[in-house]
Amino acid sequence: MVRVWIFMFLVAVAAMLVAVRLVYTETGRFPDRSGTPVMASTAMELVAELPHPPGNIAVRNDREFFFTFHPLGDASVSVAHWSAGSYQPFPSPDWQPGGAQEGAFREVLSLRISGQNLWLLDNGRHGLSSVRLLAFDMTSGQLVHSYRFPRDVFPLGSFANDFRISRDGRYFFITDASLLARTPALVVYDRQNGKSRRLLQDHPSVLPGPFEPVVQGQEMTLFGLLTVNPGVDGIALDARDEWLYYAAVSADQLYRVRTADLLNADLPAASLAHRVEALGEKTMTDGMAVDRHGNVYLSDIEHSAIVRRGPEGELQTLLRSVDIRWPDGFSLYQDQLYFTCSALHQVMGLTDTSDGDHAPFQIYRVRLNNAEAAL
Repeated sequence: MVRVWIFMFLVAVAAMLVAVRLVYTETGRFPDRSGTPVMASTAMELVAELPHPPGNIAVRNDREFFFTFHPLGDASVSVAHWSAGSYQPFPSPDWQPGGAQEGAFREVLSLRISGQNLWLLDNGRHGLSSVRLLAFDMTSGQLVHSYRFPRDVFPLGSFANDFRISRDGRYFFITDASLLARTPALVVYDRQNGKSRRLLQDHPSVLPGPFEPVVQGQEMTLFGLLTVNPGVDGIALDARDEWLYYAAVSADQLYRVRTADLLNADLPAASLAHRVEALGEKTMTDGMAVDRHGNVYLSDIEHSAIVRRGPEGELQTLLRSVDIRWPDGFSLYQDQLYFTCSALHQVMGLTDTSDGDHAPFQIYRVRLNNAEAAL
């Protein structure tokens, strides 16, 4: 009888693993949309070398910036300030995960600058804890704003991945990549009235594509059970706050929607869904940014490249180099594009290695006017 129960248990476990594999794995190959680079790889300027993979970046000026260490690395610091050739935990060591500060970070990946404040999105470790939006004065390090999202906005299994802020600092547009729960969506937060809403959940524009990322030869399916294939991930706001651009990493299309429609609480969900625009083909994209001319900058993680999509939809490879290991976070400052290389394919799910085996990890910048000159 005991053997029968053991057999039944093993059958149940096997069935569960098969079900997980069917739901959480992909095998398709993404189309190669890379081209001949406009610029030589020597156009990349190294601005930082780090002992752990960087996540996102927010540039304050040409001498200093803020960045996160990617949660999938093994750094003890989550948020850091770079100045004078080195970094320090920001706003202090006590705020880092496990620190003594009440309300210390759980897991921060994305950060943005608005005015004198650095805004941080604490994803609460895939929603195990509440997702929070925190703001610190960049000079004093004082906490100046804190908002805890309701559970119906960021539920268990969510992944608050990236965000953008309107020019007036009032509205926040956030992606829920939902790697585990598989219910991706956009979230809008109005700082003035202290309210947030979850939008476009499971709309085609936020869903992952049926493709498995392959980065520098590494297939991104962990333990044969989970393909690293999140929902809506990259996000960018145009210079006039008119359009929000977004897409999932492995989605075949780039999408946009008017911010006025996202902010209209009286607009029915079906009407909002019909107003989303599919713009055409893109690369397998993580980082994303839009310049004042309407060019959309996309990472191409499979081909170690940075790509520009022009206003008419044409894709142009700006840079390509083996040194661009998983281009991740983007930040535009004046005519420069800063980007982090998180090398996630070399650290994610590899239990027999540490970050040090693949260090150092880089942050680069490139002058975009050099791309114009090269044409």
